[in-house]
Amino acid sequence: MIVFGLLQFVVAAVGVVIGIIFGALPGMTATMAIAIFLPLTYAYDITTSMYLLLGLYVGGISGGLVPAILINIPGTPSSITTGFDGHPMAIRGEGVRALRIGIVSSLFGGIFSLLVLWLFTPPLAALAIKFSAVEKFLIILFAMTVIAALSKGNMTKGIFAGFLGVLTALAGTFADNQKLRLVPSMFKMDMLSGFQLLPVLIGLFAISQVLMEAESGMKKSIVKPTKLGEEAKKFKFSDFKGQLVNLIRSSSIGTFIGILPGVGGSAASLLSYSQAKSFSKEPEKLGTGAVEGLVASESSNNGLTGGALVPLLSLGIPGDSTTAVLIGAFMLQGIQVGPLFITQNPGIWNTMLFALLICNIIMFLVMFYPVKYIANIIKIPKNRLYPVVIIMCIVGAYASRNGNMFDVWTLLLFGIIGYLFIKFGIPVTPYLIGFILGRDLEKYFIDSLKGSGGNLSIFFSRPIGWVIWGLIFISLAYAYYDNRKAKKQTIKV
Repeated sequence: MIVFGLLQFVVAAVGVVIGIIFGALPGMTATMAIAIFLPLTYAYDITTSMYLLLGLYVGGISGGLVPAILINIPGTPSSITTGFDGHPMAIRGEGVRALRIGIVSSLFGGIFSLLVLWLFTPPLAALAIKFSAVEKFLIILFAMTVIAALSKGNMTKGIFAGFLGVLTALAGTFADNQKLRLVPSMFKMDMLSGFQLLPVLIGLFAISQVLMEAESGMKKSIVKPTKLGEEAKKFKFSDFKGQLVNLIRSSSIGTFIGILPGVGGSAASLLSYSQAKSFSKEPEKLGTGAVEGLVASESSNNGLTGGALVPLLSLGIPGDSTTAVLIGAFMLQGIQVGPLFITQNPGIWNTMLFALLICNIIMFLVMFYPVKYIANIIKIPKNRLYPVVIIMCIVGAYASRNGNMFDVWTLLLFGIIGYLFIKFGIPVTPYLIGFILGRDLEKYFIDSLKGSGGNLSIFFSRPIGWVIWGLIFISLAYAYYDNRKAKKQTIKV
């Protein structure tokens, strides 16, 4: 039996709106929103609580596209690739169009993942549990090939930046390496947990952007107001012509990555973007304001929402940090998630599916129609907008671990690093990709070696692994070919 009424609708709407606000503010995430509002679940039963928490989840993931498109600052880690094509569209005066394309793609990804959650939870959970540390390592290695794909025409610097990001990510994060005491004593305890993603992300994309703008001088507005007027290209549903395969492929990747515990939304959006570029008829246009890049990013990161619930509900394993917080909501209500969850709680299971559908629809309605007003943020003068951005960045970094000043210093450090990268022509995105994937790369590599007694042949001993190796070589071969083609075109010019 599905529980739904006026109270549940209002709670879901409030959750979605608050989630969008958290997702749109740099440094705030869906995880943070759910953690903050988790105590409110004491006031409701588990079914009503699900509407609130899933609303925060869907809204938090979706809201990240707003700053990514308009000011090129990802609101959430999963919206990193959204700015690759969304922001160039905004600069061309197509901010509203880009936002609406992203919102429709988000709705498609969310509904797609919901259908997968409903139809394929048992078999998909059985497949995911077969993925050992070896397959997870290879999946991360496959995601690393995105660096080569995104470094077309400048592969040397791109690969250098990517592996520098991996090296940075390995600082003090794995227990076996914490015997090394190379860090100054004043930062020793902070560095034992390494650099946190949120401060690094905000620093590289937000603080570096502010420093670049400060160098050139704050103009009155980010983009001339006429850019958002009648001259701008308007959104039409025909923008999705020829994008059905891209939508399904990217939503599938996002959902599948969500099913794999611990991989996360960043890897999902990066993989989807890479595949969109690989299968594109005009790959050179991605990164310059192409619809297919924006569609790939937003459909994949919202596809993650349903996918991450599969291992949570079937195995009791959270798919990401947000669903890990959701376990707390179940525990507060005395409900145990795991293999028997669906059979023992059919009413809650059906209500969750319906709540996820309602939250995605509310997200679409709340964002799609008022988006032309949301887009007016691009008209705010920089000398007024950027101080607010800096404050929100500092607050977000400080609050990311419940008040750790080290994260604020991390924010400023990586802001300077991002600024220097821009000055020296080193691409920031490959560095960030390496940083995001580096920790899991090390963890699953060492776990694989521990399980095999140090035998490297373990990486070539399983059929699923061979399939992933094939994808890795295909991706690298295409990236190499694309890089040579770009260099030849540059020489001709």
